[in-house]
Amino acid sequence: MTTYVAAVTSRGYRLEMPVPWGQDVTSQYLIASTVEASDGQLGHGFSWTVRAGAEAVLAMVEADCGPIAAGGPVAPMAAWDRMWWRLREAGGGVTTLAMAAVDIALWDMQAKAAGQSLVELIGRQRDEVPVYASGVNRHLALDELVEQVERWVEAGHTRVKIKVGQPNLDEDVERVAAVRRVLGPSRLLMLDANQLWDLPTARRAAGKLAAFDIFWLEEPLPAEDTQSYARLRAAISIPLAAGESLYTEAQFRDFLIAGAVDYLQPNVCRVGGITPFLRIARLARMFDVPLMPHLLPDISGQLAMCLPLPAMVEDIDTGSFAALGALARPSGVLVTGDSLQAQTPPGHGLEFATGDLAEFGR
Repeated sequence: MTTYVAAVTSRGYRLEMPVPWGQDVTSQYLIASTVEASDGQLGHGFSWTVRAGAEAVLAMVEADCGPIAAGGPVAPMAAWDRMWWRLREAGGGVTTLAMAAVDIALWDMQAKAAGQSLVELIGRQRDEVPVYASGVNRHLALDELVEQVERWVEAGHTRVKIKVGQPNLDEDVERVAAVRRVLGPSRLLMLDANQLWDLPTARRAAGKLAAFDIFWLEEPLPAEDTQSYARLRAAISIPLAAGESLYTEAQFRDFLIAGAVDYLQPNVCRVGGITPFLRIARLARMFDVPLMPHLLPDISGQLAMCLPLPAMVEDIDTGSFAALGALARPSGVLVTGDSLQAQTPPGHGLEFATGDLAEFGR
């Protein structure tokens, strides 16, 4: 008898941040889903948001993704296509975030059925992945920023990313110069502007910041402005990174065709789960563009181990599920100093401490 999806159940949780990312970012949000197959197998998945949309994502999993997946295949790629065919008119964003919860659960189920970790099921290509320290630090005073970077260096990090996009470009230059002094000449420094600039401003900023040997400049422009990214890339010497705010495979395809970036940064939840993440990775390989997964190191680190091109994983302050106290037990994903390793039990290894978390949406 063919195994099919029998049921999808979901709950939403608010994860209080021990160190807020500013006055308006004090919590992250987890949507945890369980997929049950007709033969009794279980898979556990999730989606995630920072500030907005968590209740909408939960509602869409319950009202749309779950009912569409029910009765259909447990094979993740087939199930993903079944959901997208029915839901694509709603576009990316909430739709793909909701689909991710079901897709990740099905990959977890498939790996458990095979008695393998997710990494081994997909295909491990490396035993460890480099990490870079990162923080939401635009709101920090200069001395606080310097202290943060000093802590990262003391912890053994040789790769660091900070935020730029101050109202005054000279202030950005001052802050980047101070961080470069802490890092010295050999450590990598990345900058993230979070879509705050227009094209002329980005050109001017890149011209002034290039002196500090910047490894990449991330999201200097509105995320969807493919052509402006391509124009900026042709005009500056700093490599460009983008993709955390893209939601569909077609958007990534368009960036690659336009030659708009040097590094792509898909977020596994925002793109709709592991299935589209892997499809984007294969597409990027055709253009020789590396993927640098965005946030969520607990799962992104596992996927980075399976990528065909070299990758780095973002280790952001209080940004992992482990740091947020969301896990019932260690997952097997471990960041030690400058690298990440993953030795999980069968599946992705993430078991959420749902009994101890604050629930929303009920």
